[in-house]
Amino acid sequence: MKNRVLCFGEVLWDAFGDEKKAGGAPMNVARHLVQQHVNVKFASRVGNDASGDGLVDFLKKNGLYSPLIQKDNNLPTCEVTVELDDKSQATYIIPQPVSWDNIQLDNNLKEGVKDSSVIVFGSLACREKTTHDTLLNLLDETDATKIFDVNLRHPHYTLATIETLAARANVIKMNEEEADLLIGGSNGDLKGKITEFQKKYHTKTICVTRGDKGAIIWHDYEFFEHPGFTVEVADTVGAGDAFLATFITGLIENKPIPKILLNACAIGAFVTSQRGANPVYNQDEISRIKKS
Repeated sequence: MKNRVLCFGEVLWDAFGDEKKAGGAPMNVARHLVQQHVNVKFASRVGNDASGDGLVDFLKKNGLYSPLIQKDNNLPTCEVTVELDDKSQATYIIPQPVSWDNIQLDNNLKEGVKDSSVIVFGSLACREKTTHDTLLNLLDETDATKIFDVNLRHPHYTLATIETLAARANVIKMNEEEADLLIGGSNGDLKGKITEFQKKYHTKTICVTRGDKGAIIWHDYEFFEHPGFTVEVADTVGAGDAFLATFITGLIENKPIPKILLNACAIGAFVTSQRGANPVYNQDEISRIKKS
């Protein structure tokens, strides 16, 4: 089987006032995988409208357009309103339903997952039954490594959905706040929470990102940690997506977990030092961050 990654889920416009940027966590992960020279496909659904046409053009320019991008004649393309507080922390107003709530299980999608060795998915696109059921069908029909990017967006998830997706995943990635929320009953430290989570879901690999404090990984009954890198922060948008893409690349290349963790933290730090979710990689700068 080819080492191809299928990223499944939402694509949308993030609207910052009058400015719009193409976004969506699975699409951002796919864009970072493209920069890392990974064979990646992206599956989603846009509306049959001007916003959808704009996203199709964007995906074509970024090498992510294929028959796995469906068009919906009834539901609109998603446009998210992003509001920043005085500390530049973002809140997202996400309309519902939108086109990617209605991703259909068609032959293109069945063939797309059949040709993939890794499938990446999140919780947001599973808020409505159609896309939720389509994803579960794909997961049940493939032997691909299943990577669950938790990526909670209140109020667009239920604990039942998170549990369903976690139970099917080989790898789970979440941030520290999500870990606290999902394992809130634990009084232990983060390692204790991760151990408790693993015992419940029997996941092979659990990754928890910790912002500027790096990340911790539980893999095959062993913990691996990295303290992160200090950089001058431009914004934190897309850093988690960059981390996950780098982690996936390392898994595909069978690199040791400490090396994967080092690379993922470095590229995540690089992204925070640049504007936007998908800056063009500067390998000299990434190498400098690794040595810092």
